[in-house]
Amino acid sequence: MTFVGRILVIAIMAFAILFLGVSTVVFTTEKNWKEAKEKETKKVGELQKKLTDAQAEITGVKKSLDEAKGTHQTEMKTAQDKIAALEADIKSQSDQATKANTALGVAEQNAKIALQEATSYKEESDKLRSQKADVEKQANEYKLRQTELNDKIRELARVLDTAKKNADDLRKRNGSLSTALRSHGLSDDVSQYTALEAPPEVEGEIKRVDRMNKKVELTIGSDDGLVVGHELYLFRVKPRPEFIGKIKITSVDPDQAVGQVVGTTVQGKKIQEGDIVSSTIRR
Repeated sequence: MTFVGRILVIAIMAFAILFLGVSTVVFTTEKNWKEAKEKETKKVGELQKKLTDAQAEITGVKKSLDEAKGTHQTEMKTAQDKIAALEADIKSQSDQATKANTALGVAEQNAKIALQEATSYKEESDKLRSQKADVEKQANEYKLRQTELNDKIRELARVLDTAKKNADDLRKRNGSLSTALRSHGLSDDVSQYTALEAPPEVEGEIKRVDRMNKKVELTIGSDDGLVVGHELYLFRVKPRPEFIGKIKITSVDPDQAVGQVVGTTVQGKKIQEGDIVSSTIRR
């Protein structure tokens, strides 16, 4: 591989890692702000429903209180009318004095009960007014919280727009780099270059050699971890162990691969079927 090719490989790897990081940030940020917005919106809806229910209950209590007051006034007027009638009867009929006094006592008792009920209604009304004030205070607090959340949502939206713009720029640059690599006959598959950083520990045999003694077919392939660009050492074990040279993988299949001799073999030795290829140098 030339110096320019190595630079392009490093650049592609750097941009790919950067693009992966930005994409992860975009995905995580988008998911988090949407979930937060949905939760807070749900809370605000529940509180608004509670506030509406409380207001309806207060209205009902007020109506009951008004009705009670009307009833009390009516009863008071009735009692006063009875008292006036009894007084008139006392003056005109002394024999009905006992009956008039009894009726007056009953009227007074009714008035006392009505007064007690009015006092109870007043206390309950005061309690409801206090509860209403608490509900209104809580509603104002949640309105303030909703405003803060809306500001946060707008801020997250701005961050998301910026992240999307950066992601689009990275996609464009990645596309340009991929086009440049393909125009020079290089692969734009990032996984291929990542695999080149850590060649697998493999060992296989030469299955076939071309007539020029430059290309060989191996018994190992991508299932064993080989990718295009891996370099393997070439050995011979019979009749005596000896190092022959190096080959570079030019194409791979799941169970076989094709390699090309790097430079020349040691002392121009011919490669033979059955020779050993390995990612490490044997003793």
